[in-house]
This record gives sequence, C-alpha cells and structure tokens, in this order.
Amino acid sequence: MTMWQIKKSVVEPDEAGPGASSPSAEQRAAGKALARADWLIDLKVQIHRQLIERINLAMLEKLPRERIATEISQIVGDLLEQDRTALNRAERETLVADVLDELLGLGPLEPLLKDESVTDILVNGHDVVFVERRGLLERVATRFQDEKHLLRIIQKIVSAVGRRVDESSPFVDARLADGSRVNAIVAPLAIDGSLLSIRKFSKIPISMANMISYGSIPAKVAEVLQAIVEARLNVIISGGTGSGKTTLLNALSSFIDERERIVTIEDSAELQLQQDHVARLETRPANIEGRGEVTQRDLVKNALRMRPDRIILGECRSGEAFDMLQAMNTGHDGSMTTVHANTPRDALSRIEQMIGMSGIDISPRSARAQIASAINVVIQIGRLSDGRRKLLSLSELTGMEGDTITMQEIFRFHITGRNEAGQVQGQFEAAGIRPKFATNLQTQGIHLDPRLFDPRADLEPT
Repeated sequence: MTMWQIKKSVVEPDEAGPGASSPSAEQRAAGKALARADWLIDLKVQIHRQLIERINLAMLEKLPRERIATEISQIVGDLLEQDRTALNRAERETLVADVLDELLGLGPLEPLLKDESVTDILVNGHDVVFVERRGLLERVATRFQDEKHLLRIIQKIVSAVGRRVDESSPFVDARLADGSRVNAIVAPLAIDGSLLSIRKFSKIPISMANMISYGSIPAKVAEVLQAIVEARLNVIISGGTGSGKTTLLNALSSFIDERERIVTIEDSAELQLQQDHVARLETRPANIEGRGEVTQRDLVKNALRMRPDRIILGECRSGEAFDMLQAMNTGHDGSMTTVHANTPRDALSRIEQMIGMSGIDISPRSARAQIASAINVVIQIGRLSDGRRKLLSLSELTGMEGDTITMQEIFRFHITGRNEAGQVQGQFEAAGIRPKFATNLQTQGIHLDPRLFDPRADLEPT
C-alpha cells in the first residue's frame, strides 16, 4: 500500500482557476511581483486542497520526508499539467516545498523557523509578519492566505501540546516540538487579526565562549563569573524582555560541577543544561474546567524534597520568589534565577514585591533582610539600541544598613556614544572595589587576580 490512496471520484479543477489578468504596461515591476506572489499563494492553496483529496494522511507520519517530497512532486506535476499551469523550475520547487510545509509543518512559518539568523517571529494578522535578526526587527514577505489559514496554523501549534484557543479561551502559551516559546491571541481580543509570537529555541546553546566572542562579556569578567558559580554564590540575573537573561543563565550553568544534582523549574522549558544530573520541571496551566494548575511555587516547594544541590528557576514572577529565597538560605547555595528589571536595585525591589504576592505576612524590613541574606550577586544584562546584548553591571549585595539593602558595583559597561554605523560605543570597566566574596573564593581555593578590580585595568585588551 502506498501513501497515495487515489479516490474513485475524479478531482475536478477549481472553477476559478489560478490565472490572473495580465498586468498593464503602466504597472511597476514591484506590482507585478506582488501580483505573481498572490497568484502563487492561491495556486498553493488549490494544490493543497487537491492533494488532501488524493492522499492517505495516515501514511504521512510513517514515511521519510524525502520520499514524501518525491511523490508529492510527481503529483503536483500532474495537477499542474492537468490545469495547464506554467511554472518555471524555481517556482515549482518552491511550490512543492510550500505544500510539504503545509502538510507536515507550520506552513509559511517553516522557512523562518529553519532560518538560524531569525530569533523571533511576530505575526500581526495574516498579511503582516516581522522577524528579529541580530536584535533588530524587520518586516518579511511571508504571508498567510487569509485569517482562517493563520488560525489553522495556530490551532495546529497549540493542539500539539494539549491546549486550545478560541473565543472562550482567546489567548494561550505553548511551545513547539523544538522548545520554541509560542504565544497566540485571537479575536475578540485581537482586533486586527490573530497575533502570534514565537521566541525561537536555539538548537545549539550559546556558551560563555560565544558571548565573549560576540563582545557581550569581556573574558576577564567571565573569569569572575566562573568563580562566582564555582564558589556556589546565589545569583540573580536581571534584565528586560529579550535582553538575553535565559541565554546568560544557560552559559553560567556550564560552570556547575558535573557531580552536583541540579533541579530546573520553568514556565516553558528553555534551559539547555549540559550536565548529566539534571531534573527538569515545568509548570502546567489549568484545564478547561479551571483545575489542575501547577505553579512555579508548587514546583519550588516540591524541588526542596528532591535533594537538589542547586535549584535553577527560569524566572521569578510572583510568590515563588519567597520560596526561592528560603531555598537559598537553607543549604541550596549556588542557586540561580532571573528577574525582569531595568537595574540591579529595581531587581531587588521587584523581588520584595513578589514576596508580598506570596501571601506571607512579613514586614518590609524582614523581607529585605531575607533578600540581603540569600542573594550574593546581581548581574544586569541589557539589549542596546543597536540590538546587541551586553552585560551592563555586576553588583554584590553586602548586607543591610537600617532598612536599606546595601550593594556595591564591581563591573559596569560605560556607554560613550555611537559610531558612524549607528553602533553603541563604550567599554567595560572595574568600579575599583574589591568584592567581599573574593575572600570566600580564596577559602575555597579559587584565586582571582586582584588587578581585575583595578579601575585602570584594561578589561578588553585588543
């Protein structure tokens, strides 16, 4: 039995046909190209509809993509000859690839998902698609045929992870098979068409060596970060949306000893730890009846019973911050998490607010004392206006003075201006303060060159 189960009924060609009137001589070349693109989209839809009538969909999952592509190419050729449609070789190959993407993948999104240079895909309705490359947004020619086509792709994504999206539940978080994070919101909440956001999941995790080569972190500062992780200091990574917090968390985790047991807790699994002994936990949303939700706070509490050496929380958003601080204060040294904040001081304020969201009756002073006792280092990372991501500050918590948490900055990125190409110019510099944790490092046999903290030191030698 082949995958093609040709039905007895004859598949009739579309009544309208794919042809379009020839453009007038006055129309510009760009207009011709756009009309051709629209025609090809309509043709793809027709071919796809006819293929659905001809093939045995149940066999698709059992055959390799190469064989499917060969057979689909033959059938597409037959359909084109039947309709007397003239396509050049490149257009025919593109058509076959697009039809394969519709049958086996996510349609127009597939080329963008395969493009390694694309980090985010943002769909604003069926005919407007933006992507992020190298930190900058740009509009692409990718389009869906109509709103129904876009909705069908969204439903295909969310149904694969047991979720749904419709008028009664018009927004959803999901993830693709490769771990890419997906958010979709549809009518009536989305006014001008369904909105789809995809944060792509890097197949190859970015290491600290990569971040050094990109200029995000100087090699000498990376030495200090490695020492911080190896000495089991508790770390908060702070930054805005898309600043690279999870990327840095992945890179820092590579310095954890292979003999340690690590428990990771995330809303959407993104961490790519390379150690063997990693227990990964992920939250679960409520079902249709509103039951069965498992929050990060539930998982943090459970993780404490799993004999972890370190707990890595993908991101603190609410009451789980209190339980995370308790873990850091009760023997789980070297734990790490991320927080959305614009400065290290703001990160501490946000954690204090999240403690209040836990429902625990605790005074502000006691909450700050917990923070000062649990957290050792705050790393601030940001995305500059030119799209590049940089470590902006490395600060150490030193204790309490009255009701205020005391901090001291160890390293910072000092912005000096822009060059002719529009790139932000600046340099990393030491604040001239020897951190208190340096003594802790020495007692554990980790030695750092004292000249690293000299404000005259060149942290980025050419």
